[in-house]
Amino acid sequence: MGASKIDNFTPAQIHLAMYAKALGHPARIAIVQFLAQRKSCVCREIVNALPLSQSTISQHLRELKNAGLIRGNIDGPSVWYCVDEKIWNRAKRALGNLFENCDPANVLNRFPEPQKSMNV
Repeated sequence: MGASKIDNFTPAQIHLAMYAKALGHPARIAIVQFLAQRKSCVCREIVNALPLSQSTISQHLRELKNAGLIRGNIDGPSVWYCVDEKIWNRAKRALGNLFENCDPANVLNRFPEPQKSMNV
């Protein structure tokens, strides 16, 4: 069996892509913002706050949870969600490093300026 396409990338690149993908939908951004304002809450509270159905919210929660950005703790029939601060801070550093280290303004002479023609 051949190598997986992600085998050619570093663990840092893979994690960064996972975080970016999880945050790559406006509903997930809204969910994270909602959760960041609270210590924890149940899905019903998110459904009441956002203009999305319960099933759609659950799908987005699953994506955020799979990326590790949030945790879900079962308490009887309810699942309480919260931002996983350790992973959130790791993602924040990774995204910050990407933007800081890949800033085109900090890279001089990446491409040479085109030569001006002397023909008039």
